[in-house]
Amino acid sequence: MDPRIERQLLETRRHFFGKSAAGIGTAALASLLNPTLFADDKPNKISEPHGVMNAFHHAPTAKRVIYLFMAGAPSQIDLLDYKPKLNEMFDKELPDSIRKGQRITTMTSGQSRLPIAPSAFKFKQHGKAGTWVSELLPHTAKMVDDLCVIKTVNTEAINHDPAITYIQTGSQLPGRPSMGAWLSYGLGKSTEELPSFVVLHSTWSAKRDAQALYSRLWGSGWLPSEHQGVSLRSKGDPVLYLSNPDGVSAKVRRNMLDGLSKLNQEEFAQTGDPEINTRIAQYEMAYKMQTSVPELTDISKEPKHILDMYGPDVHKKGTFAANCLQARRLAERGVRFTQIFIRGWDQHGNLPRDIRLQCKDVDQGSAALIQDLKQRGMLDDTLVIWGGEFGRTVYCQGTLTKTQYGRDHHPRCFSIWMAGGGIKPGMVYGETDDFSYNVIENPIHFHDLNTTILHCLGINHEKLTYRFQGRDFRLTDIHGNLIKDILV
Repeated sequence: MDPRIERQLLETRRHFFGKSAAGIGTAALASLLNPTLFADDKPNKISEPHGVMNAFHHAPTAKRVIYLFMAGAPSQIDLLDYKPKLNEMFDKELPDSIRKGQRITTMTSGQSRLPIAPSAFKFKQHGKAGTWVSELLPHTAKMVDDLCVIKTVNTEAINHDPAITYIQTGSQLPGRPSMGAWLSYGLGKSTEELPSFVVLHSTWSAKRDAQALYSRLWGSGWLPSEHQGVSLRSKGDPVLYLSNPDGVSAKVRRNMLDGLSKLNQEEFAQTGDPEINTRIAQYEMAYKMQTSVPELTDISKEPKHILDMYGPDVHKKGTFAANCLQARRLAERGVRFTQIFIRGWDQHGNLPRDIRLQCKDVDQGSAALIQDLKQRGMLDDTLVIWGGEFGRTVYCQGTLTKTQYGRDHHPRCFSIWMAGGGIKPGMVYGETDDFSYNVIENPIHFHDLNTTILHCLGINHEKLTYRFQGRDFRLTDIHGNLIKDILV
């Protein structure tokens, strides 16, 4: 922004708040300290917009989202995109007519051959729709009637960081708001005790290093910083500095925050900087989280049959199963967007060994989350998404044998699944060719996927925008089509 224009805006704010700071400041502080003062009596608060949107663009089918993100890109050929004809093509060269000159990464562009590597794992059909699922996902296979498997998601990004940034923010370039931040901005908070956007990180078992995940993936970009995701830790305090130090009581903490709020209100009256109100709100949220987060993370009162459903890993903090249970508990408490990351899926070599370990990490927890939500009557209005940033190649990277192979990055087609929140259950959408290389029916771009997620939450993706540096930005950038066929 032009600093001269910014100065004029600030001077206008100063003039206004100089005359009315006392009344507005008192009302703002009162609303932060006791939000019920300004609450109405309408039921079902979680589904009402309290953000920049004063009403839904259309009737929502989901109140909240739980996004299970497989960072590193799971192999669709070995999990959900069954290609039996590949067994007859073992070690044959990938036909030029299939590759069509597509660029590939530098990790395989120097290979003298691109030999076809069929999956080493068995597939069976499951559910009423006869959905093909790998033996690696036995728990997922049992619940396919609750899932919509999409096999034709695609992206232009071919490397991890741009691809993850793309699906999370709508752009391969860093700096834009993440999906959870957009939802917080548009729909506002649905709980006063916890953030509207929470991020959980999971341990993984694959025997290789993993791509780093940067905080900008759950950041607010140029939206007000109050909308960024809060990342909970799996060891020690869930949030740094959440506990009061020795000698500091809750009363002392409260008095300190009240004093800070008064000072910040005076500063806001002078400058009109909106980040000051954000800071006040963050202090208040931290105070409330001192009570709510310890209760959230204490699973000692969960029934044994629920814990058994998630499997033995649920008792180990930071595992994917433990985080899935936490996601359900967050959903119960009104958190609008929960994202669980698990790394370790970048299997360029030793794929058969590592993918077994990764699937064991996530399979039971994912299935238990769906069952848990369903039996509580929450799946109908909770949208659950499982997937990564792109897929893996049909051709082998490195040495190929019947039992050993690796796969490179493949953005042209890959598989995800969605469940609940207005998505049709028990269906498979889209089709790829015999090589799981190209889409031949119903392609789904990242922007189409994000358009559909927003739609389920009552948002028209073209209408939720934010003006920054002279342009109206949105999560789906400049395009995005609603996937009507998968909606209830």
